[in-house]
Amino acid sequence: MEQKPLSDLTDEALCQNAARGNPQAESELTVRYGRLVRACARPLFLAGGDGEDLIQEGMMGLLTAIRTFDPGRDATFRTYAEICIRSRLLTAIRAAQGGKHAPLNHSVSYDPPLFDEADARMFSSAESPEDVVIGREELKERLNTLMGQLSPLEAQILPPYLSGLSCGEIARRAGLPKKSVDNAIQRIRRKMART
Repeated sequence: MEQKPLSDLTDEALCQNAARGNPQAESELTVRYGRLVRACARPLFLAGGDGEDLIQEGMMGLLTAIRTFDPGRDATFRTYAEICIRSRLLTAIRAAQGGKHAPLNHSVSYDPPLFDEADARMFSSAESPEDVVIGREELKERLNTLMGQLSPLEAQILPPYLSGLSCGEIARRAGLPKKSVDNAIQRIRRKMART
């Protein structure tokens, strides 16, 4: 019997393959959901970090979703993944705001980093659907407030930036220099941090 290529499988089927130990299935899901991770991380601000730190945290949330997804529950993988990603991002932001990891950020470990099943269980505590809806409403309010503070160029750049496009992709689509787009994004981030 001929097997379908991984790119033709559903997300749920890829999760089952990943659970059986297929690293290519896990990689395929990581590629499929990379844009969702960036879109979830874009409007957030991590004190003492940058956007790449948030994307890394979001990717950890995605890996947790891939490794802990239960197809027997009444949720699609996309819904579960978004909840895991947002939960991991909010946990990282709360930890950074409390200064909880400040000593760890300035030290060097002698041991190699480990990721085991205990870590996966610790990070799989997903938010309730009500928290997700409330979080979306709060984000919508912050974006509306922010839109009133943006210049026309910044307002043009914000939607594609939030959808997960890179500076280079936005610059090509808008016909602008990449540096102009990057500067506009930095101004948007500063304004967002103040709202």
